Amino acid sequence: MPRIVLFGATGYTGRLVTAALVGRGEAPLLAGRSRRRLDELEVTEADAGSPGSIRDLLERGDVLVTTVGPFARWGEPAVAAAVDARAHYLDSSGEPGFVRDVAERWGPRADAAGCALVPAFGYDWVPGNLAGALALREAGPAATRLDIGYFVVGSTGPGAFSGGTLASAAGVLAEPGYAWRGGRLVAEPPARHHGTYQVRGRLRGGLSVAGSEHLALPRLAPGLREVAVHLGWFGPAARPVQVLAQLTRLPTVPRLVASVGSRLLPGSTGGPDEAARRRSGTHVQALAYDAAGRQLTRVVLEGPNPYTLTGDLLAWAAGEARAGRLAGTGWRGPVQAFGLEALLAGAADAGLVRVDREPDGGGR
Repeated sequence: MPRIVLFGATGYTGRLVTAALVGRGEAPLLAGRSRRRLDELEVTEADAGSPGSIRDLLERGDVLVTTVGPFARWGEPAVAAAVDARAHYLDSSGEPGFVRDVAERWGPRADAAGCALVPAFGYDWVPGNLAGALALREAGPAATRLDIGYFVVGSTGPGAFSGGTLASAAGVLAEPGYAWRGGRLVAEPPARHHGTYQVRGRLRGGLSVAGSEHLALPRLAPGLREVAVHLGWFGPAARPVQVLAQLTRLPTVPRLVASVGSRLLPGSTGGPDEAARRRSGTHVQALAYDAAGRQLTRVVLEGPNPYTLTGDLLAWAAGEARAGRLAGTGWRGPVQAFGLEALLAGAADAGLVRVDREPDGGGR
């Protein structure tokens, strides 16, 4: 019988995934790198710095779920172990460079091994993939452009983000990005564009980022010429963050950002507690346009706090994969992995539902 193996169980996101798995009646094998915390949770020790320790946990057909980030620093050993063991793979990464590397470098190897790799299966980037797929289905073949916006609603004050999120964000700011433009994947630095969306009755801005949507959604709609993903976390600070992102393109700055980030933001240092998470929620929308720029359809999804949502989405996906309901091999986007209707139902089970509050909105 396939097992669910959770690597990173002692970290902040790992504990949320553990609770969600147990709540669904699963009995995962838990693995982490902190011996003190392992003793608290009664789990197995494994370390991203020792790839063999991860491989030793896995058997063919198992489902490896990893929450160990930043993934650019710690993620590859888990992917390699899954492919070597012919085990399915899921993670909580939102780091575009890592997601693309899994797709392009490890995807063909996983396909040959007969296993599936499904990175970024949480707040980053399942809601946008789901909203985008729904918008494409409703718009039909006339859709040539998708705009997708990610927002947090409710309280977003100090302590709203985990140490792992901050460390990953620092790395993403300094690394090359990409976008789907002109019907192909092109290099594009993060925060190059600013987009505006109608969110609960008011305009909110977001900065362009790379996501798995650029890799996955064009596979659903061959006529799709452009995919834009905007992150609306920054509020009034969006423009200063955009300037900071531009500074990271100077020759020596990315190395400096990465070096400082690794010292000041080491990774998992905890995150918002349950009470804080209850005060905020997820808002994601996708807008489809035709070649003339006319809006064809708009899909709005809302759900719980991003961390809570990530834990529940990963737990749902792991259970589906263990039960043999993960489709195909190689790299898979969320819709390709589980099918649109199943993903819609799984997201609703995690509290992410369609609301479509406003009649229209969005744009550049």
